[in-house]
Amino acid sequence: DILVDGQLCDCDVVVNCQVGDPVPLEVKLTNWSKHSVGPFALTMMPYQDYQNGVHNYDLQDAITFVGSNTFYIDSVKPTKDSVYFGALLFLYTGDFYLNIKFHEDNCSRELPLSWLCLPSVHIRATEPVV
Repeated sequence: DILVDGQLCDCDVVVNCQVGDPVPLEVKLTNWSKHSVGPFALTMMPYQDYQNGVHNYDLQDAITFVGSNTFYIDSVKPTKDSVYFGALLFLYTGDFYLNIKFHEDNCSRELPLSWLCLPSVHIRATEPVV
């Protein structure tokens, strides 16, 4: 589950926020398997979609994370969940997206890391109301 500013997000929802206000993020990973899973790394990567196939990930002047954009998860037991909190601060107006990826963080494997990508979250930053 992904919550942005307290709103449950899916691919059809646009979350509106104001420039200069921290936007709380919450990502919950639930283990529905019969075995413990992990270790994982959870990474959140903001970008702008120029609608022509180009994604701009170079946004350090437009967006900053309050805290880290990467969280490490040792393991999640069966039927349990792990919740991670963070926040984004938008410095400019615009339409932004957030890629959220989980990847295995186990260096003892011989196979390449496997990734689980959630649908992108659409966030629209607008001017503050005076």
